[in-house]
Amino acid sequence: MPIKSADHKANHVTDITRHVVQEFLAARMAGDVERLVALFADDVDWLLAENPAVPWIRPRSTGAECAAQFTELAEHTVAEDARASVDTFLVDGTDAVLTGHLSGTVRATGKFFEGPFALRLTVEEGRITRHHLYENSVSIAEACTPS
Repeated sequence: MPIKSADHKANHVTDITRHVVQEFLAARMAGDVERLVALFADDVDWLLAENPAVPWIRPRSTGAECAAQFTELAEHTVAEDARASVDTFLVDGTDAVLTGHLSGTVRATGKFFEGPFALRLTVEEGRITRHHLYENSVSIAEACTPS
């Protein structure tokens, strides 16, 4: 019986993680920054390779700073050209990994960027405590650099 109880607890944690990540994705799609702030923990392990050429990519550590990244991204890119697709969505306990493809156009330069991405999220006590994004930073930097 203890094994069944442990399995049930693990499944419950996985279900919570899946739900929070789905809420995160829905809030991103809706541009609901207030909801994003609520989904992020007060302190977040944020990883996105620093890129001085890209105005929305910088170190962040609080829930409010993390949520603000999505507002900054929207300010610097053309909304009609923004695309993101998720090919894989894996959840194991408190961890989730999404892979897919993203693309967009930088407003200031009119240049297009695209490439694959991988996102690792960790959910603890119903809030996102880790956000590690791996993307084609070269393509994004080139799109942000004036000709």
